Amino acid sequence: MFSKACEYGIRATVYIAVQSLKERRVNLKEIAKAIESPEAFTAKILQQLVKSNLIDSTKGPSGGFEINKIQFKQIKLSQIVSAIDGDSIYTGCGLGLKECDENKPCPVHDKFKNIRDELRQMLETTSIEELSLGLKEGLTFLKR
Repeated sequence: MFSKACEYGIRATVYIAVQSLKERRVNLKEIAKAIESPEAFTAKILQQLVKSNLIDSTKGPSGGFEINKIQFKQIKLSQIVSAIDGDSIYTGCGLGLKECDENKPCPVHDKFKNIRDELRQMLETTSIEELSLGLKEGLTFLKR
């Protein structure tokens, strides 16, 4: 459903959020290991998240990545998806056709539209705070 980059971006953001709750900045190497992603790929994803003002980056020996506590409730999953994958998840055809719309629908257009609408609702209402608290309390996991 999401690109690999987007999956890693969500996982990285949630990991950084949990560490920020502990008042810790985390470096690239730690994040890549925690989310089981190649470092170079993780670096590119983190750059996109910083550029989109979803996470903060501090350079230097005590630097790293963090999320301002004020932003925890404000950052929604939809913002991460948008920063990395754009809005294609909301507009693309369920069968991958180049042209599919209300006027020339594919065989699954109407059913897929409902799923897309529900997905958009979930992404727009789920905050990083909600996800990071579940992880911090051991109710959810980033890797198995």
